[in-house]
Amino acid sequence: MDKRNTGKATATDKLMEYAKAIGTALILALIIRTFVIQAFKIPSGSMIPTLLIGDHLLVNKIVYGTPVDIPFTNVTVFHMPGLRTPHKGEIIVFKYPEDPTRDFIKRVVATEGDTVQMIDKQLFVNGKPVDESFTQHTDNSIRSGQLEPRDNFGPYLVPKNKLFMMGDNRDQSYDSRFWGYVDVKQVLGKAMILYWSWDGNKSMPRFDRMGKLIN
Repeated sequence: MDKRNTGKATATDKLMEYAKAIGTALILALIIRTFVIQAFKIPSGSMIPTLLIGDHLLVNKIVYGTPVDIPFTNVTVFHMPGLRTPHKGEIIVFKYPEDPTRDFIKRVVATEGDTVQMIDKQLFVNGKPVDESFTQHTDNSIRSGQLEPRDNFGPYLVPKNKLFMMGDNRDQSYDSRFWGYVDVKQVLGKAMILYWSWDGNKSMPRFDRMGKLIN
């Protein structure tokens, strides 16, 4: 028996095993990322104080279903069915309607069939004021709805299969007030938990935020 040939065969077999293991891991990671859960990073302050710049969160993609794109493109081939549609008050990640290559995160303030309106910074849904203790306002001035919709708009009737989204940092959020509704088929998932947070100003982790549930 040629021991050298046996050694080569064994080394080749090990390389093949490693390659199969790595390939399987990559496929599983892709499946999990596409259908189950995905990580996102908060790049802007539109959701302050709920979400801070540098927060890293996990998004549940099962609950609403999710669009399935051709890998490395934004071409949707089908939409996975979900358990339910988004509810008012939930924070979701979705494809930005004006540029589907970008992902946005905002809070659902109204769903199909709702009438939504804002009067002098106060949000009304179906004619009733909404108690939103999680929001903040950084500008005391009131802007006329004739000039821009930041502080005054509506009433608007949310169409079927559409969502009206707003950021919690109300005076510093570019949202449905400016660019309109989000189609439920563009929803990527429900924000679930913070797993990491980095304070860029202090160059240090925010340990107190890690593991925090998002609501």
